[in-house]
Amino acid sequence: MTPELHQRIALRRDIDEHHLKKGDVAMLVDRVPHPSGGESGVVLEVFNAIGESISGVAVKESEIQPLRSDEVLTVRPLVPVG
Repeated sequence: MTPELHQRIALRRDIDEHHLKKGDVAMLVDRVPHPSGGESGVVLEVFNAIGESISGVAVKESEIQPLRSDEVLTVRPLVPVG
C-alpha cells in the first residue's frame, strides 16, 4: 500500500544525518520522480511531540511505510548520534 500525500508514515531505516530513527513518524508532503528513471523519492516533514515542524528530509520511497492500526506511537529525545 502506497501512502498518500499528507498522510503520516513511519521510517524504515535510521537517517543519522537528521538524527531520525527507524519507526519515527513523519508527514509525506511530496513525491519526487527520479531524473533518470530510478527509484522515486519522497519529501517528509518531521514534527516534534508537540506538533512543531523540526525538519524536512528527502528519502527513497522504499524507505517509508504506512502506519498500521496495530502500532502505537512513542516518544524519544532528538539527540545527535555519536
